[in-house]
Amino acid sequence: MKKWFVPLVSIFVLMGCSGNEREDVGKLTRVDVFKMNDEEMIIPDQETIDVLNQAFEQIEWEQNVKAEMSRKEDVKVVLFMEVDKNMPESLVEYFIWFEENGTATIINRNESSLGKLGEESASVLKKNLKFE
Repeated sequence: MKKWFVPLVSIFVLMGCSGNEREDVGKLTRVDVFKMNDEEMIIPDQETIDVLNQAFEQIEWEQNVKAEMSRKEDVKVVLFMEVDKNMPESLVEYFIWFEENGTATIINRNESSLGKLGEESASVLKKNLKFE
């Protein structure tokens, strides 16, 4: 009986832990966009939010980076994340630079992270944030 107990418990622990990495981040419910020309836009519709969320999930992050850019960001976005229905939304700020080569650079200053997006995801982001 003891021979089966430890492996069985280990399997249940692994099953309980796997797939929950994204869960503590929360569900994206709204995106506020602030452009360089002081134009503000709120994106509340779920279809666009889902597309943006997929693009944000493609960001390749470098942690513990204090990055400085040579120009002001093209767009600042504030992501409204619902972590728990009984709690207020958590806010995450991203500063985004669209590069000439079609990629994008993203900075999350709160977490000291620098992110990169490839051409395809950067294009999706640019289109849905209405940055032309």
